[in-house]
Amino acid sequence: MAHVALSRLDHRPWPIPARPWTWRQSWRDLLFAHWAVPAAILRPLVPRSLELQEVEGTAWLGLVPFRMTGVMRRPLPDLPWISAFPELNVRTYVNLDGKPGIWFLSLDASNALAVWVARRFFHLPYYRASMNLIGNGNALRYSSVRAGAEFLASYGPTSDVYHAKPGSLGHWLTERYCLYARAPDGSIWRNEVQHLPWPLQAAKATFDRNTMFSFHGIAMPEPPALLNFAKRLDVVIWDAERAA
Repeated sequence: MAHVALSRLDHRPWPIPARPWTWRQSWRDLLFAHWAVPAAILRPLVPRSLELQEVEGTAWLGLVPFRMTGVMRRPLPDLPWISAFPELNVRTYVNLDGKPGIWFLSLDASNALAVWVARRFFHLPYYRASMNLIGNGNALRYSSVRAGAEFLASYGPTSDVYHAKPGSLGHWLTERYCLYARAPDGSIWRNEVQHLPWPLQAAKATFDRNTMFSFHGIAMPEPPALLNFAKRLDVVIWDAERAA
């Protein structure tokens, strides 16, 4: 049976790869927190071969806490202690060859094996952290601690589910169908991603502690300009291909 993420393709900005997808996962209880940041601050943190994207003259920095479930390589089943764990991303937005995607400044996860696999096979800057997510879908408490970076926040949805309109800022920030990473030799690699349109909700959040940005040399900005929540999104991912 085809994965649910492939049940609709008309919203994608380009066709899915012809080869089979290789990884599956579900993203749950996710907060999108976004700040407008001058491009000059983020440009040194992104390879020169990638275009750092801007909206009306400003770049955007995202902080995304959530939990992963169903993480496994096709066609293997879920495995206890391996397929589910919290994750926390710091990200910005880039473009290469007409395929806008995500550039991760860092990714934190509590699963040591997932951190090793992501660094080894995806060339992503993962770090192992002590993490916890408790609560229900309307009131969540999230914590992440590792050397040099801490995050403690409460968040939850405040509206019904909606889909961001094409051309809106929310659509630009969330509807991304690939990610980029840099291999040890400096080459840039692209992973194609497929999912249905994001089931977004407006959100509220309280940040009690956040040094995720200072870890990258970025001064803590003002409160986020945009907050969104998503309860669940199922995803399939293709193995990386060299992009540049």
